[in-house]
Amino acid sequence: MNETHVTLQGWLGGDVTVREAGGVPVATFRVACTPRRYQRKTDEWVDGDTQWYTVTAWRALAENCAASLRRGDPVAVHGRLNAQVWTNSAGIEVTSFEVDAVFVGHDLNRGVGRFTRTSRPAAEPADGAREADAADATDEAREEAVAAA
Repeated sequence: MNETHVTLQGWLGGDVTVREAGGVPVATFRVACTPRRYQRKTDEWVDGDTQWYTVTAWRALAENCAASLRRGDPVAVHGRLNAQVWTNSAGIEVTSFEVDAVFVGHDLNRGVGRFTRTSRPAAEPADGAREADAADATDEAREEAVAAA
């Protein structure tokens, strides 16, 4: 299948909104990307036109985006690019770009972050899963110790 994948680096234009579609959560948010170029003639950096993208995230990624992202946060988004062509109320044909997110994170060029693992639903562990559960328990204990410090 031929799909166009893109990676965006930009700023969250507003808080994340979450809705349900087909029984699963879907998060939607807008990302503003403003390219910067260095001009040798003037010896300065110049901002280009800001491009806005609507981003959708599904299922666990949707819930994690809603819990982690706030308006103005620097973000990096990777996903499938879709162009939507429509006619606005003035009769002008408009093209908007949407990204179906595969992964989303804070842009650590702009600040620091702290990762918190989400808990998974409890299930009967398989024979080889006991070691993984022990590692998860160790990670959780380490996080609690850091939080208490």
